[in-house]
Amino acid sequence: MSQFSIKDIEALTGIKAHTLRIWEQRYSLPQPKRTESNIRYYDDDDLKLLLNVAMLNRHGHKISEITRLSEQQIRDIALDISVNSTHQSTHIQGLIASMINLDERAFEKILSTCVLQYGLQRTVMEVVFPFMSLVGAMWQTGSVNPAFEHFMSNLIRQKLIVAIDAQEIRPVAHPKNFLLFLPEGEHHELGLLFANYIIRSRGHRSLYLGQNLPVSDLARVSERFVPDVVFTSVTTGLPREVVEGMVKELKDSFPGASILLTGRYFSEHATVNEDVTIVQRPSDLDAFWSR
Repeated sequence: MSQFSIKDIEALTGIKAHTLRIWEQRYSLPQPKRTESNIRYYDDDDLKLLLNVAMLNRHGHKISEITRLSEQQIRDIALDISVNSTHQSTHIQGLIASMINLDERAFEKILSTCVLQYGLQRTVMEVVFPFMSLVGAMWQTGSVNPAFEHFMSNLIRQKLIVAIDAQEIRPVAHPKNFLLFLPEGEHHELGLLFANYIIRSRGHRSLYLGQNLPVSDLARVSERFVPDVVFTSVTTGLPREVVEGMVKELKDSFPGASILLTGRYFSEHATVNEDVTIVQRPSDLDAFWSR
């Protein structure tokens, strides 16, 4: 069981700490636990319930009415709101609740509805990435079990792979060759998969080599596939000298290619090397179609 402070609950649900205390006193919703030193905390079940209660409350249900519902009724109404809402923040809250519940059906239903409403690109940019950012913050503070993160990552990964596979070959006048890979020790693949989707949707060619690939293994690739752009991502905390060595090796191996770098590492170390481009958002890729 995870343990959440009242500040964690406030950040994740949007319910003010003062309001939580009032609800606890008036409706026993919920009853927080106490540590041996008498510090209040909430567990996974409390978070699941409060995420759904907050959603109902924001959409016009009075707390006095909500407390008369069963937890199953609260979940069902919350899922219906998540699916039918046109507000990205509501979808994100629904995804968090589905992740904490390990509810694949609800998670898939919310994602699929978003794709129908906004299209895949807007869904990823405006719902999935903000959701992942929030989950990442929860993971760093120990508020979410890593298994939950793997659960949601794999479901999003499956959807991106299906979308990539469904892309029709739509060649453009001057297609570019993109080489995409994650370096050794790097497994955070969702951003690169999304970049692969965007590249293919624009009619360009991509060679996607996946995760955990030593840069030295790329040398022979250029014998069969000459890239115009080499694109990689680093999210984990690799030492600076390792990353700079990787970038130098890429430039030496592919002297005629543009080197694109993305991921949290490069956002924090934007001057990692000269003659490379830091991509902060997938939409930045549009600048490379005409080069």
